[in-house]
Amino acid sequence: MKHKWVLATSVFLVLASTAAVAASSATAGHAASVDPRIGTGGAGHTFPGATVPFGMIQLSPDTAMPDFHHAYAWAAGYQYGDPTIMGFSHTHFSGSGHSDLGDVLVMPIAGDVKLDPGDASQPGSGYRSRFSHATEVARAGYYAVTLSDYGIRAELTAGKRIGWHRYTFPKGRPAHLLLDLRPSIYDYDGKVLWSRLRVREDGTVTGCRLTNGWARGRELCFAMRFNQPMTGRTLYNREQNMPYKGFKGPGNQAKDQDDQNGRALEAVFDFGALGKPLEVKVAISSVSADNAIANLDTHGRGWDFDARRREATEAWNKALAAIDVDGSPSQRTQFYTALYHAFLSPTLSMDVNGQYRGPDHQVHEAKDANGRFDFYSTWSLWDVYRAQQPLMVLLRPDMSTDFVRSLVAAARDSPFGILPVWAYQGLETWCMIGYHAVPVIADAYVKGVRGFDANEALKVMVASATYKPYGDLADYMKLGYVPIDHEPEAASKTLEYAYDDWSLAQMARAMGKSDTAATFMKRSAYWRNAWDPKTGFMRARLSNGQFREPFDPTFAGYGSDYTEGNAWQYSWYVPQDVPGLVKAMGGADKFIAKLDATFDAKVDPAHFKNVEDITGLIGWYAHGNEPSHHMAYLYDYAGAPWKTQQRLKQIMDTQYAATPDGLAGNDDLGQMSAWYVFTALGFYPVTPASDIYAIGRPFVPKAVLHLGGDKTFTVTASPFDGLHPYVGEITLDGHPLRQPFLHHGDLVAGGTLHFTMVAHPPAGATADDAR
Repeated sequence: MKHKWVLATSVFLVLASTAAVAASSATAGHAASVDPRIGTGGAGHTFPGATVPFGMIQLSPDTAMPDFHHAYAWAAGYQYGDPTIMGFSHTHFSGSGHSDLGDVLVMPIAGDVKLDPGDASQPGSGYRSRFSHATEVARAGYYAVTLSDYGIRAELTAGKRIGWHRYTFPKGRPAHLLLDLRPSIYDYDGKVLWSRLRVREDGTVTGCRLTNGWARGRELCFAMRFNQPMTGRTLYNREQNMPYKGFKGPGNQAKDQDDQNGRALEAVFDFGALGKPLEVKVAISSVSADNAIANLDTHGRGWDFDARRREATEAWNKALAAIDVDGSPSQRTQFYTALYHAFLSPTLSMDVNGQYRGPDHQVHEAKDANGRFDFYSTWSLWDVYRAQQPLMVLLRPDMSTDFVRSLVAAARDSPFGILPVWAYQGLETWCMIGYHAVPVIADAYVKGVRGFDANEALKVMVASATYKPYGDLADYMKLGYVPIDHEPEAASKTLEYAYDDWSLAQMARAMGKSDTAATFMKRSAYWRNAWDPKTGFMRARLSNGQFREPFDPTFAGYGSDYTEGNAWQYSWYVPQDVPGLVKAMGGADKFIAKLDATFDAKVDPAHFKNVEDITGLIGWYAHGNEPSHHMAYLYDYAGAPWKTQQRLKQIMDTQYAATPDGLAGNDDLGQMSAWYVFTALGFYPVTPASDIYAIGRPFVPKAVLHLGGDKTFTVTASPFDGLHPYVGEITLDGHPLRQPFLHHGDLVAGGTLHFTMVAHPPAGATADDAR
């Protein structure tokens, strides 16, 4: 999709950002520049609701929870184009390419109560309500909307472990709160295996449910309290009478006013005609209802919604203060919203007593040889190892320590003794390929993050890289590649395993483990076994050593050699040995020519109509999916940095905008946003687990990074305007840089990186000169 760079006149920005833009960052903080509705339309899959950095709660409106055959567009529960809201739930993924969660759905109701959500196209057919975006307010840590069918003003905010609600009902109308434990994002008949709902003597509502969704056998419990006494309550078991998902029968409703068990539970809490807003606070736990109560007792004291909202805003101001950016209101909105999205995951997945649920479904304590730590989950590792986690290493090395400890703990708890692949709330989904927790840990260690047991970390990294049943690692270790007649997507797996092996070798080398380093450095060269010099593409081989035929480099989808991509996209995936890839392709000139052909190809987006994740096309380059994310920076390695600068501007101009559909593809737990942050700053980690960043060009005139030890690293660019899109000279602390690369040590030491921008590439520049 194509966007203008500056879209400040759009209705969306007028409604959502006017107040934020007007506020001075000196008084309001950077949170005022965040617009959480960016990415809530199209394929962005972000949610607009309330959360805090890496928080356990993501309290957000759900416009739909369709069955699993149609759930892709609603992976975050909300689509900007939908006309109704069916309720507010407490757990959401941000920008994922798969769906689940949507736990503890509540809906305030004024007047008559309906027990099913109804049809969005038929107002009044259920408890869902129409709404207008003109009534929405979406801020970092706060969301509000008017439910027009009820006349209710709904407000949400969040803390570390608590979701806070405030509902203002129309005067004189009876107020109710409906709690529905049946629906989930990625829902389907039979997903809820068991649930319990209980009203305790003090009025606390607790419950748990066991679901069989993306992560099988996931248990989630909650505790809920109200600021006003109930005038009545009814608990329903709809298992025998459940039109919501096709259950039929005589029904079994209101069997017990205070305790229900079953697969289809609901409750309606009555409050009469209220003279003040109804406030609700909710805590969750993956361990037990008692732990949820403990979370509520610890973090949910008192009743002061506005104070909790201020605390959420302050938490975001503190987090976003890691970078001070100058720029236009639109640039600041895009930058700080991207940084906001990058700070959403992984999420806290541990209770106040230190307990969490692990991949073995057992309860564990977040404690290791270094003592107590915070356990985090929600790991889309195939995505976030590329830029989102390296951004945390740069800006929040303290958080990286707990992230690594959490990954190692998950391996310790795993029945297989290996690191997570795609995990949330402690449980494994086995989604995507590679063992990309390895480069997350290696990148942190190589760049100086400590505070975790490096020997234990290396042990589980090796275990993950040698676990033969996973993704046909047995053949990979034996043959030097994954054979396509034994394992699908074999070319992608060979390439990604080879990179992961290289990253493991870097950590082993830094630890002085030379034998381990040598073993995995040898394996890191296995990418060459996927290279076919005859066609000039990476391909999958059969177990007999022959390349699979027939071969079509444009083909993508089920049954192909590749994961969410084709040969045009995956043939560039050798981040650990770009010079080797340049040589394999015939030298710098041929390498550059093929990169140009990739970006300049005429490709009909309909070519990928059956592959949901391949979006944001510029030729064969697909910015909406991660295998392409490093490609624009590869010109640097072939001696043509001005082409990197051209391509980056092309991507920034067409793939991002300050609108609901302003992300070209799934944000993937902050990876798309982290790419934006790095690129706006002028550099990018093409090869995580090295200490080198490839330099592009900045897209903000000035940025100040506040790093550890009170160090600051400043990036400036001048003249900064549309007439000067190229870099004429780069200086680091006044000294010219001769190559388009920057070391991590240069950043964390503090200093100033200055870009002198020019109208045209340097006169007479050639690839040989730049090299």
